[in-house]
Amino acid sequence: MVASLRGPRRLLLATFLVTSLFLILALRHREYILGPPAPVEPDAFAPSSGETAEPGGLGLEGQEYDYGHDQSLELETSGQELGKPEPEPAPVPEPELELEQEQEKGEQPEQEYGSEPEEPSPSPSPEPKPDVELELVVASVKAENTSWIPALLPDWQTNIYVADDPGAPLTVPENKGREAMVYLTYIIDRYDSLPQNALFIHASRFAWHNDDPDYDALPTLRSFRLQHLQTEGYVNLRCVWVIGCPAEIRPVQDEALADGAEKVLAKHVYKQAFEELLPGVAVPEIVAVSCCSQFGVTRETIRGRPKEDYIRYREWLLATPLDDALNGRVFEFAWHIIFGKEAVHCPSAAECYCNVFGLCDIPCPDDSSCTGRYILPPYSTLPKGWPLVGWDQASRNFSGPL
Repeated sequence: MVASLRGPRRLLLATFLVTSLFLILALRHREYILGPPAPVEPDAFAPSSGETAEPGGLGLEGQEYDYGHDQSLELETSGQELGKPEPEPAPVPEPELELEQEQEKGEQPEQEYGSEPEEPSPSPSPEPKPDVELELVVASVKAENTSWIPALLPDWQTNIYVADDPGAPLTVPENKGREAMVYLTYIIDRYDSLPQNALFIHASRFAWHNDDPDYDALPTLRSFRLQHLQTEGYVNLRCVWVIGCPAEIRPVQDEALADGAEKVLAKHVYKQAFEELLPGVAVPEIVAVSCCSQFGVTRETIRGRPKEDYIRYREWLLATPLDDALNGRVFEFAWHIIFGKEAVHCPSAAECYCNVFGLCDIPCPDDSSCTGRYILPPYSTLPKGWPLVGWDQASRNFSGPL
C-alpha cells in the first residue's frame, strides 16, 4: 500500500513544482508574455499643483461645457476608439489665407484668446447735404409755358409749381390765391431745408409787369445781385414805382369807402385781412410797395417767423371767402411787411436799379423811374409775336435769346 501511494504524491509534487516555476518566470518576464504596459499620461485639463479647477471641460457624459462667450477655447469629445490609430490632424491653414477666407465670407476673424478686443471702427458720418445758394420758385398753371427756364437757366435749381394740376410733381392744396398759395406752400414744405436765397417769380418770361424794356424776366434774373439780397433780406424784383408806390393803400380810409364803391377792390378789404393775418400788429396808415409779387428772400428772413405763421397764412387763404382778385392782392401788398420791411417800402428807382441789377449809370429824372427802363404798356396782355413784334405789329429790334 505504501508503494501504491508514492506514485500519486510524486506526480502532485512535480505538478506543484512546475506551476511554481512557471509563475516565477511569469512575474519576472511579464513583458514577454503580456506585452509592455501602457504609460500613464497626465490629464491635460486637470489643474496642476496649487491651481483650482474651473468649471468647464468635459462632463461625465461627454457633454461640452461652455467656457463663456469671451473665450475662444472650445473642448470637444474625441471619437477615437481604443486600438484604432489616431486620424491625421487636418492641415492648419496659413494665417493670412485663413483671414482672407473669413473676409470673403463676410465674417470677422475670431479674436485670439487673451488679447485685447479691438475698438470697432466708427461708421462714416452721412455726408451733409450741400447748402444751396439759390433756388427759383415758380408759380404756374398748365396753360403757361415754363420751358424757357431750364433751357436758358440750366444751372439754376428750379421749383416749378403747377397750381391747377393735382398730379404735378409740385402742386398746391388748392388752386386759390394765385401765386400766394404757391409761395406759402414752398415755404412750409421747405422750411427746414431752405436754400440760402430764394427768388419767387411768375411763370411767363414775357409779362407786362417785368421791369425790363422788353418786359423780359430773363435779364432781371441773370443780373440779380445776391450780395444785395444778403444785405437786405428781402428785395423786390421791380424798381419802377408805377403801380404800388408811393401810397397804394390807405387801409382805414379805403375800408370806409367800400360801401359806396362800384366794385370791391383789394384796398377795401385790406384792413380786415391785415388784422386777421397779423393780429397784434398795428394797421399801418399807408401801405406801399412796387407790384407785382416777384421778389427775393433770404433763408434767415423767412425763418425770422416761425413755420406756424406761414401755415396760418395758408389756412387763412384756404378759408377766406374773398376771391383770387382780392386775396392774392392782399398778399401782394403784405409780403414786404411779413418779411420785416416797413409798410411803405419804396426805395428810389436809381438806388434800386443800381443795387439790385447793377445798373448804376442810367439817368433817372426822379425817384419813381429811370430813362429807358420801363414804360407801363397800354394793355396787360402783350401783343402776339412779342418780343419780335410790337404793339403796332411793326418789327422790333429784339436781340435776346429765344
